[in-house]
Amino acid sequence: MSTHKQNPVLIVGGSGTVGSLTARQLRRLQPELPITIGGRDVARAEAVARELGHADATRVDLTRPDLGQPEGRAYSAVVMFLKDDSLNSLRYAQALGVPYQGISTALFEVAPEVALHMARPQRSALLMNTTWLAGAATAGVLHFGREFKTLDSIAIGGVLDEQDVGGPAAYADLDRMTKSAANMLLLENGRWRWVNSTEGLRTFRDSSGQEVQGQAYSLQDIMGLAASTNARSVRSDIFIGTSAARRRGEPFSTEIILELEGTRHDGRPARARHELIHPAGQAPVTAVGVAVGVERLLGLAGGAPVAPGLYQPNGLIEPEYLLRRLQEAGLLIRGA
Repeated sequence: MSTHKQNPVLIVGGSGTVGSLTARQLRRLQPELPITIGGRDVARAEAVARELGHADATRVDLTRPDLGQPEGRAYSAVVMFLKDDSLNSLRYAQALGVPYQGISTALFEVAPEVALHMARPQRSALLMNTTWLAGAATAGVLHFGREFKTLDSIAIGGVLDEQDVGGPAAYADLDRMTKSAANMLLLENGRWRWVNSTEGLRTFRDSSGQEVQGQAYSLQDIMGLAASTNARSVRSDIFIGTSAARRRGEPFSTEIILELEGTRHDGRPARARHELIHPAGQAPVTAVGVAVGVERLLGLAGGAPVAPGLYQPNGLIEPEYLLRRLQEAGLLIRGA
């Protein structure tokens, strides 16, 4: 698809740690796509825009329904890298009739966004991408899950180095998501359960074989994967501490440990373990996931532009395509 006449993608928070990485990944994937870096600090946004080329910057005011944008300003999509408690950013995308992608709305916070979509279902495609590292874990499960005729159990273990939490927006998201909800959601033996901090503990092995204690972490992966696979048990856990790479004296890394159980196509019961590791941490993984989401929404990869509707990555993004793009950006995949 030619993009020479396309309106720019507005990346709100695009001068932050992950936002700027996403802008660079999007520029790598789509060299001709115009991009607008939005934020409160225009000087920082302009610096990122200059580096990207074919980009500009704008001041964004989330307290205003028009985000402080000039009348008549047009965008092709809105991407949010921080929690917008007003939801003015989503309303703005709906007013323009363009797709919207967010990565900061926790599972227990989805109701206002869903309600806003239901009130205007024909206005925008809404990609709810608050999944572990913007769809990376979900893509891994769906890809390797094809080795099974039926999947019975899915367990995701995220290893986040304590030095790799990210910038202020990412830290605020993590702090809110881990402290605001007293309980976490998981699917266990066919029943949805809210578990407390004690019930939600799970020990799993990281890439070095060391046991770490994870805590149930309710992101949208579990809902999407349960719907896509019909597994009877689905959970996602996070361990925050020292990554295996840093224990070896190397810079921090991030890991996604996937443990699958089910029945193979030949009828045999089986278990599989796969490790997705990025030696530069979580930010480049998230950046690729969001960039691929933008591509898909705009019809630049994977099919035609996405029609208005409510989406998660499992129903929109081809797992193999996302994994390939992640590997190009340095992701290592190991099976065990």
